[in-house]
Amino acid sequence: MKNVGQVKAVSFVAKSGTGKTTLVEKLIVELRARGYRIGAFKAVSHQFDIDQPGKDSYRMAAAGAEATMICSAGKLAFVQTQTEPPDIDALLNHYFQAVDLVLVEGNKHGSLPKIEICRQDRGESLLCCDGGYNPNYIAVASDGQLDLEIPLLNLNDSIEVADFLVEKFLQH
Repeated sequence: MKNVGQVKAVSFVAKSGTGKTTLVEKLIVELRARGYRIGAFKAVSHQFDIDQPGKDSYRMAAAGAEATMICSAGKLAFVQTQTEPPDIDALLNHYFQAVDLVLVEGNKHGSLPKIEICRQDRGESLLCCDGGYNPNYIAVASDGQLDLEIPLLNLNDSIEVADFLVEKFLQH
């Protein structure tokens, strides 16, 4: 298990459309109900635009600002132009010090511990076993039975997955 500095994080990985976001949403609700402070991080491999055309922050970025911040009493958003992929470990350490656990959606190729999401009806090969067992994978959450070297969690039971996360990352 890798702890990024003081920040504890786990990635949920799978092919697109498998249900990563749905599971992460349920886990946030369940872990918060248990009193934990949870962060969420969406790692994407494609370009995205968080601003809306015509809004002030969009216009500032379009004018050439390399970093923009939007801040109100209830939220803060920071957008920075980058020329290369970010160091996720550094981002976690910088932005997530105030949480107990960060649930990262994506980051298949990173070094964080990973839980793979698997839906049986998709018939796809498992990432954790692609080219041999990858030790960064700590469990698979599936809606079917699989014969694995790592724990198999019920994808449809967010309480079971939350229990696993508490045991692995949050018990002191």
